[in-house]
Amino acid sequence: MSSPGTPVTPDWLALREPADAAARSTELADRLYAWLPIRPGSLLVVRDLGCGTGSMGRWLADRLPRPQHWLLHDRDPALLDRAMASLPAGVSAEPREGDLTGLDAAQLAGTAVVTASALLDLLTADEVERLAAACAAAGCAALLTLSVTGSVLIRPTDPLDSAFAAAFDAHQRRTVDGRRLLGPDAAPAAAAAFGRHGVAVVRAPSPWRLGPDNGALLEQWLRGWVAAACEHRPGLAQEAEAYMRRRLEAAAHGDLRVVVGHADLLALPETCS
Repeated sequence: MSSPGTPVTPDWLALREPADAAARSTELADRLYAWLPIRPGSLLVVRDLGCGTGSMGRWLADRLPRPQHWLLHDRDPALLDRAMASLPAGVSAEPREGDLTGLDAAQLAGTAVVTASALLDLLTADEVERLAAACAAAGCAALLTLSVTGSVLIRPTDPLDSAFAAAFDAHQRRTVDGRRLLGPDAAPAAAAAFGRHGVAVVRAPSPWRLGPDNGALLEQWLRGWVAAACEHRPGLAQEAEAYMRRRLEAAAHGDLRVVVGHADLLALPETCS
């Protein structure tokens, strides 16, 4: 999940990687493996959009046929360098620095799988539509994981939970530089887009389940969640300090549990290019 109140740094990505790995749907990865044609000696080309430090490659590479070649897309050259250095042994890769929203079918030619993690909610409806159209035209599969759904379940409950949740969701749907982000609408919007292009879609829940064993991540997620909510609805700021104090006290006592809703999506054309 993208956390607007938390900078996307290598430290943040490392902190969330175990939770991401535990949440992603292995069932969809297995379906993808079964769909891929096995041609002995053929190179499987995987294109990872918004790769960050390469966590998707570390999670998915061993679940797909070898040999593999990954094309890693990200705007941050420092993150790309980390991703290039951290893929499993025997997997080759190339960096692709720059904007990833304009990919078309010609650029995807030869790609078997397009994948992404925590990306769809940062795109617009038009960008998702273009991605679906390009994948469909190129005949490549798409495994798009960890899109926020807007569901956040916190135990024990607090009277202000719903206010912060609603403000956070609205923040996720904000307009940035003329781009209206999909936020929690991303997974259903992507499923509909692929469907319009005749591509079968399977979805699966992929929630984060955070508790005492995820103390550092839980605190950082909570701070980012509250900060984003207050950015969208400044009136909540006067309640935020006391709310955070109650929540962090519960976490310190090992009582706080949070389930952050995400969805994974697998789009499978009839054939693989």
